[in-house]
Amino acid sequence: MIYFDTSYVVRLYLEDPGWQEVRELAATDHIACCLLGYAEAVAAFHRKLRERVIDRAGLRALLDQFEGECDAGAFQWLPLSEVVASRLRGAYASLPESAHLRAGDAIHLACAAENGFREIYSNDQHLLVATRHFSLRGVDVIGRS
Repeated sequence: MIYFDTSYVVRLYLEDPGWQEVRELAATDHIACCLLGYAEAVAAFHRKLRERVIDRAGLRALLDQFEGECDAGAFQWLPLSEVVASRLRGAYASLPESAHLRAGDAIHLACAAENGFREIYSNDQHLLVATRHFSLRGVDVIGRS
């Protein structure tokens, strides 16, 4: 099983830059992501409506496809637990003051670490830089890291 952050989950549905590489990787294993990623993906799909990349019917179709695949077990949505929150608090307590770590990225990192993952797949540069604070290795198959 491999852990995708939301930037990779979204590329399974939208042809954002790097989508082919992400889909090839997804075909190699089962995908896990924290439950926050579910909400972030739905919000990203709506952003495409706001940006006029898709219309309302396209959004409905996209959401139906996503929900259908979620129901079919395409993703393992990992819970946000007190243990994940504790890992997150511990990381922030020891982060250098120069570190730029957003809450959503920290949740992904803490969730991946607490669930035994050694790697996290993303193209988010802030998240990738922070992986070492969670004893993870960041991997970007899109090639921008």
